[in-house]
Amino acid sequence: MPVTLEKVHKQISKKRDTLNALHENSRDAHRLRKAGARDDRLSRHNATVNRARQPYMDRIHYIHEAIQETTEALTIEELTEFVAKYINRDTEEIKQLESERRKGRPPSKREEALKQRVQTEDREFSTGLWMPDLTDQYALTAMKVWNRHWSGLSAIKFIRFRKDGEKLSSTFPPKSMS
Repeated sequence: MPVTLEKVHKQISKKRDTLNALHENSRDAHRLRKAGARDDRLSRHNATVNRARQPYMDRIHYIHEAIQETTEALTIEELTEFVAKYINRDTEEIKQLESERRKGRPPSKREEALKQRVQTEDREFSTGLWMPDLTDQYALTAMKVWNRHWSGLSAIKFIRFRKDGEKLSSTFPPKSMS
């Protein structure tokens, strides 16, 4: 049973008058160290998982905002245009950053990050961009009422949509090329 640092601290403080009276190698001190290490390990793992999910969450948030006024399911052509608009959403900012940069100067970190993201998404689009199936009316409706949490995406149908218009079925959460 997982025990957090707060629970262990509370249990030990109920047993003793003061927490400072612990011996360095006592059972209670060992429990405190173990619980603290577990909390640290869990927080590092959660941070890693959330960092890995962030590009997918950004994509889903963009799609969620963009389809709010859509009533009908999209056709393949409309879906291709939608994805192209999604991939090129930062071209204005990239152009502005390039124009602000003096001649002979290296690109800024923001400009490099935006260009890298566009390249990555374009590469993923050619092999299969992971996204909700907006050609399905039920998935479109479910996406509109999505609660903005990662776990809320499990009820939505996902696909891998390729540049040539091919739809491949996919799963949630996204795996390598599922």
